Amino acid sequence: MNFDPTYRSQKFRSVGTRPRRPDGIDKVTGRARYGADFNMPGQLVGRILRSPHAHARIVRIDTARAEAVKGVKAIVTASDLPDLTNGNQSLFNILDNCMARSKVLYDGHAVAAVAAIDANAAKQALKLIEVEYEVLPHVVDVDAAMLPDAPLIDKTLFTGGVEPTPETPSNVALRSEFGHGDIESGFAQADIVVERSYRTEQTHQGYIEPHACVASCNSDGTAELWVCTQGHFVFRQTCADLLGLDVSKLRVTSSEIGGGFGGKTHVWVEPVALALSRKAGRPVKLVMSREEVFRASGPTSATSIDVKIGARKDGTITAAAANLRYTNGPYADIWAELGAMTSFACYDLENVKTVGFEVLVNRPKVAAYRAPSAPMAAFAVESTIDELAQELGMDPVEFRIQNAASEGTKSSYGPVYGPIGIGPTLEAAQSHPHVKAPLGPNQGRGMACGFWFNFGGQTCTDLNVNVDGTVTLAVGTVDVGGSRASLSLIAAEELGIAYEDVKAVVADTATLGYNDMTDGSRGTFSSSMATISAARNAIGVMRHRAALQWDIPVEDVTWEDGNAKASGEKYGNLSPLSIKEIAAASGNTGGPIAGHSEMVADGAGVSFATHICDVEVDPETGSTRIVRYTVIQDAGKAVHPAYVEGQYQGGAAQGIGWALNEEYIYGEDGRLQNPGFLDYRIPVCSDLPMIDTQILEIPNPNHPYGVRGVGETSIVPPLAAIANAISNAVGIRMTHIPMSPPRILAALNRERNQ
Repeated sequence: MNFDPTYRSQKFRSVGTRPRRPDGIDKVTGRARYGADFNMPGQLVGRILRSPHAHARIVRIDTARAEAVKGVKAIVTASDLPDLTNGNQSLFNILDNCMARSKVLYDGHAVAAVAAIDANAAKQALKLIEVEYEVLPHVVDVDAAMLPDAPLIDKTLFTGGVEPTPETPSNVALRSEFGHGDIESGFAQADIVVERSYRTEQTHQGYIEPHACVASCNSDGTAELWVCTQGHFVFRQTCADLLGLDVSKLRVTSSEIGGGFGGKTHVWVEPVALALSRKAGRPVKLVMSREEVFRASGPTSATSIDVKIGARKDGTITAAAANLRYTNGPYADIWAELGAMTSFACYDLENVKTVGFEVLVNRPKVAAYRAPSAPMAAFAVESTIDELAQELGMDPVEFRIQNAASEGTKSSYGPVYGPIGIGPTLEAAQSHPHVKAPLGPNQGRGMACGFWFNFGGQTCTDLNVNVDGTVTLAVGTVDVGGSRASLSLIAAEELGIAYEDVKAVVADTATLGYNDMTDGSRGTFSSSMATISAARNAIGVMRHRAALQWDIPVEDVTWEDGNAKASGEKYGNLSPLSIKEIAAASGNTGGPIAGHSEMVADGAGVSFATHICDVEVDPETGSTRIVRYTVIQDAGKAVHPAYVEGQYQGGAAQGIGWALNEEYIYGEDGRLQNPGFLDYRIPVCSDLPMIDTQILEIPNPNHPYGVRGVGETSIVPPLAAIANAISNAVGIRMTHIPMSPPRILAALNRERNQ
């Protein structure tokens, strides 16, 4: 559908307000049903046996003793999940990750699963499954994995463009490159060049709800799956492909989601639950423990990044280059490619080059985490930008403003920008009271910029007008950040009715057409476009019904403020018909009233943010306290400003934890040493200040209301902003994330001993 973007002069009644969230009461009272809250009659308890080794060949699996345990109804191994992927490598990687085949590739890799009548029987059976391993050398460090003598995770992997030759097996799965101009010429023009190397450690999304599902395979070949997911249509397709089911015979229902942040865009245990149910002939409930979540669901990449930036004395950047190495876990993906795309996206650069390397290691399969790969790249680039500004004697905000991208800029990854918000966010930061506030002893201030490209994708929506004039909106994008409230506001806006008269529901895969995953900040953007289209279709139906009631041409009927109105002087005696009146008469004028829309939502519009952070560092312990934090970000149009502010604050809070404390710690044996919230420390309320927000609205011309996605960009700047603040506080450039107390103290001690 082609939209006329009239947002520039549009006056909104519903959009931009802050009504109560529709899921709030159910969630605070405990009525909301999450993944583990669903049960089916006769269901079994599923449990998974996981590898204690980082890398080993599976010599033998003997399940005979486990099968004899009273109450055990099914045991599955890789033989119960045969390879039906028909050469699709990405699909095979998911299959192999769900259940190891010839080798285990990381500590926690699944090797067998049990379904039993209760948890005790399942646990007893797991202990009796005999697995014989041939332990192999392992590698968990990204740079070590690239060395010529590194243990090979996949000996069939040959990568072109990587030394020594394309014919040599390597742990480098892919090399990607972006940029334009002449890098060498650009650096030759520079008066000052800063070159640094950085490292970031692996982190987890830290969602409170573990992965959980209930699977039921029926005797007629149909199956059902209840699951916590960010995309039940994608889960349906993946699980159907892996188990050889017709897509139409697998019905997937998404539960409420207790946090996802990208980690629930990937299939982990669901095919195993379905295989257990198929073998046992009964429903199977499978819930991951917290330890399993850490050991066997997708964390971020660990990275090693080199950045080089040159500038003239007048502050113009002449060249910028980055070499990015990202861990992928044991399976190839595009995490370094995303890092290479986003590295220099905030700046207008004549000469720029980024190269990304996807590196296999004996760690869990990496998953998306809120603007995946961008925070690490921004940490390296924005730290170098800050240091370059210091070398030039320039204010860091002014230096960025001078080099910021703008409308018409060719981005570092290729496209030419339309209207964008990086300049306005920087100008807002420059005038913000935060940057002028005084600092105390041992305190430092830092700032950084961030970018995410967003996308739209396949979307389907139904809008049904009930006979009482209320509206039910059925959407297929899982609500992970307030989209039900936002879409209800948009439906109310289009129809001219009250927000309270719209109820948005997330439909299952059997009752609505296909929708892409809720990721890439696409939820509100894409579904709002489909909602607007469906609402306008419904308005067309209601205009027709009003015309029938009045016995006038439909062309003479308009829609305004929730009412059909007869236009023109000759119909001046006809009183408007409200949506309630039209709906009440629908049975006599043609039946139910509905609007439907299916589309590929294009033109999501890129997103930019600038963050400011003040820290206080204890020089005796290396402990860091966040004193003040401000997020300034372009939302295009804030449909529900309270949710937008919450997204800004949530991303900043997660970035604070990532910057200061969070990391996967592996022992020499390649096993994860901190698989729980006791030793993997995420921020709690006492660790955080009140996070100030400022919403800017630079409309996206590709959306009828100007909407841009907002959920991901807010996690991109914090690592760099905090690193710059700490570096300014202690007088030492910090290059390793997280900047935990021992790491800061070690840097201080090295400086003192020089």
